[in-house]
Amino acid sequence: MNLLKIRNSSILVIVVLSFFGITNGYSQDHKSIYKRERIKLTEGWLFMKYKSNPDPLIYDVRPEIKEVNDSKVADSKPEEAIQLESKENVLKKWILPSANDFIKDPSKKHIRPMGNPGSDFAFVKTDFNDNHWEQVNVPHDWAIKGPFYTGDNPEVGGGMGRLPSHGVAWYRKKITIPSTDQGKNIYLDIDGAMSYAMVWLNGHLVGGWPYGYNSFRLDLTPYLNFGGENQLAIRIDNPNHSARWYPGGGIYRNVWLTKVEPVHVAQWGTFITTPEVSTNEATINLVLNIENNSKLSQNIEVKTAIYVADDFGKPKGKAITSFPSKTIGLNADEKEQYESQIKLQDPKLWGVYPLQKQHLYIAQTTIYSNGKAIDSYNTPFGIRKIEFNPTTGLFVNGEKIKIQGVNQHHDLGALGAAFNVRAAERQLEILRELGCNAIRFSHNPPAPELLDLTDRMGFLVINEVFDSWERKKTPHDFHLIFPDWHEADTRSFIRRDRNHPSVIAWSFGNEVGEQYTDAEGASIAQKLHDIVLEEDPTRPASASQNYAKPDMPFSKVMDFISLNYQGEGIRDAPAYLHLKGGIRTSPLYPAFQKAFPDKMIVSSETASALSTRGSYIFPVAHENSAPVSDGVGGNPVTKEVSAYELYTAQFGSSPDKVFATQDRHPYVAGEFVWSGWDYLGEPTPYYSARSSYCGIIDLAGFKKDRFYLYQSRWRPDLPLAHILPHWNWENRIGEITPVHVFTSGDEAELFVNGQSLGRKKKENFEYRIRWDEVEYQPGELKVIAYKNGKYWAKETIQTTGKATKLSASVDRSKIKADGQDLAFITVKITDENGLMVPTANNSIHFSIEGQGEIVATDNGDPADLVSFATHERKAFNGMALAIVRAHKGTIKLIITAEGLKKTIVIIKSN
Repeated sequence: MNLLKIRNSSILVIVVLSFFGITNGYSQDHKSIYKRERIKLTEGWLFMKYKSNPDPLIYDVRPEIKEVNDSKVADSKPEEAIQLESKENVLKKWILPSANDFIKDPSKKHIRPMGNPGSDFAFVKTDFNDNHWEQVNVPHDWAIKGPFYTGDNPEVGGGMGRLPSHGVAWYRKKITIPSTDQGKNIYLDIDGAMSYAMVWLNGHLVGGWPYGYNSFRLDLTPYLNFGGENQLAIRIDNPNHSARWYPGGGIYRNVWLTKVEPVHVAQWGTFITTPEVSTNEATINLVLNIENNSKLSQNIEVKTAIYVADDFGKPKGKAITSFPSKTIGLNADEKEQYESQIKLQDPKLWGVYPLQKQHLYIAQTTIYSNGKAIDSYNTPFGIRKIEFNPTTGLFVNGEKIKIQGVNQHHDLGALGAAFNVRAAERQLEILRELGCNAIRFSHNPPAPELLDLTDRMGFLVINEVFDSWERKKTPHDFHLIFPDWHEADTRSFIRRDRNHPSVIAWSFGNEVGEQYTDAEGASIAQKLHDIVLEEDPTRPASASQNYAKPDMPFSKVMDFISLNYQGEGIRDAPAYLHLKGGIRTSPLYPAFQKAFPDKMIVSSETASALSTRGSYIFPVAHENSAPVSDGVGGNPVTKEVSAYELYTAQFGSSPDKVFATQDRHPYVAGEFVWSGWDYLGEPTPYYSARSSYCGIIDLAGFKKDRFYLYQSRWRPDLPLAHILPHWNWENRIGEITPVHVFTSGDEAELFVNGQSLGRKKKENFEYRIRWDEVEYQPGELKVIAYKNGKYWAKETIQTTGKATKLSASVDRSKIKADGQDLAFITVKITDENGLMVPTANNSIHFSIEGQGEIVATDNGDPADLVSFATHERKAFNGMALAIVRAHKGTIKLIITAEGLKKTIVIIKSN
């Protein structure tokens, strides 16, 4: 392959064009030829989950769990795996061949044994009566409605979100394949099923895929009844103690039926790169993989034209250029790869929001046999030039870009793991408002549509595949299948996503236990690294390090240095010295830079600061960073962490400390904060809660005070002044109540009831302005911020009156009536003057009129164990959320609370 990868002593340059999705085929004049069909299988699934005693159709045996510590510190050392022997009656040997397309060495491909296990089991049979099963649509998360497990020894602990994601369940669906499809290849494409998916069709075991985060394809063709109904049956087995966060359960991403002629573009079969890019000209390479699954040799002609993509990802207008047509001879049952190259004049480049535009193209490949189009395959892509410079950081299209990133887990809050495009888009919109320009998808491949969004919205992405390798973090995590599946999972992950313009680097591991095993661990890292570069030699690959040091062999494997917390130091500040156990290290940016002067450094996880939105606990730490504990930033009774944004996990640091460390080491390319949004599970420090405390934004999508601290740094040209805490403290009159201000200015003056408390400047390596001796008196707080000596911004907050009414706003007043689109309604409890009452926790009732439904409610409180499906939700610190789906026409969301004036939100749908 003629792909560009330039390395010298100081710089890595990567230039790539990328695809972000595949649509139905189009002929060259855009008239649909329907030779390739891709049908979304959303509705009409029947679902059953066992309450106990599941069936014996297991993938493989698992180790017995004798002891588990759900609340151990996140940077605890991973443990060695327990060795087990498989039994003869497990189905693993029949499932492993599903990986064969992603195994390079032919001698290591799996041979399917004789027999058809499970064929006599009732649920896979076509005549089984499933009328009593629950009807669901996919994507579907069986656990999100709860109920939450409570108490000290729950079946599912706080680490996995206290929700019933574990267990075994079945999905069944009938599909009709017309007789006119006879002779075609029919595939089932599953974007994600959690986990150990095994698929039967008409009683035949087709195959499966154990890893719940990877997309996979199964060939249904040999088992189909053409001209009639066909019965799909999918078994999902999601073990408890399999993750450190909420995994969700079920078929939680989209499912597709793909129909193609025997000669067709292979799965994820295009790879487009550009060896040279400038504003005047781009050289475009196309690598195309074609399959001939027929029993006859064929001569085909291949044509690929390039179009500008419209706002919906479709070709717009006429083709702007074309690759030379190619005639290829294909033997029966053969795969063929070929390359072609053209030059595009005056290319429009893809870049990072908001500094650059997000231009996208579509390469439309059509295969002809005897002059007749037999397949058409669309490859959206973007042209951009990426440079990894070890001394000056990241450059996109020649422009320096400071990485202002966050980590994101895969759940969507109250919607759970079931992927929804609008919910994901809303998350990214709020992050973009923050000033965030980069996402690290931790610690697994995202839904493919999420990368479509990052392409369209201009985010940079580090795409990650594994949280563990051979050594385990939880008893039933990925280490159980790593030996059999690491190659297939890595190759399929790269092939699916390798041409997204937003993806700038690969991560093949996160804080893995192999950091601790010296050369042995480095050898595994090298094996994974090499697989990644075989699939995509145009991007750098790394694994994040929270333990490995510059002199360890693990670090030498990496193309760039990806540090978790080690840059700013772990447990090294004065407030952390009393902590026992865990990793302890001083800031290591200089040591890594000295050891690897030719590698760019990025902090793949920073901060892990903790807070509960709108909750303030006294006294306030004098240090700029301190670990939370009971009574020191934390309240174990209410399970709240103070929102003064100074408190952290044991291994973490406050934003202030992180900013200072990065500013002292300007060669660091930037950071990915842990985390952008709160997420389900891992509720440090209170594992009796349901969700994390580390987000800049809470689980409902409401901004914490920390949002404005990051915004003041990441959007320095935005006039901003933000005061904390709120000013409703009827039990603190005359008591010291510190006031902190986050501002993009460089100095500020604070007024309490009109009296100035002085004008203060930010000193070097300070990122907030503090008045720590303010005595609380009801009334008004006002801050005026200045920049370069001139007025910049102001904010005023007041002691409110009593709660008297409800106020509501909707993110969009018109949505699609497609069964997927959502409206998010924010509810505030206010006083008579419309000021939000920040201490109000009234119970709010939601009801709906018209053809719509209330999907979920939330309030952002990590300790709230009321089901997300409830229509009655207590406000938390003045706010609550409702999520609504419209089916047709106009709907009314009626919001009431005892003693408060109600409000109504009107939502229209198309």
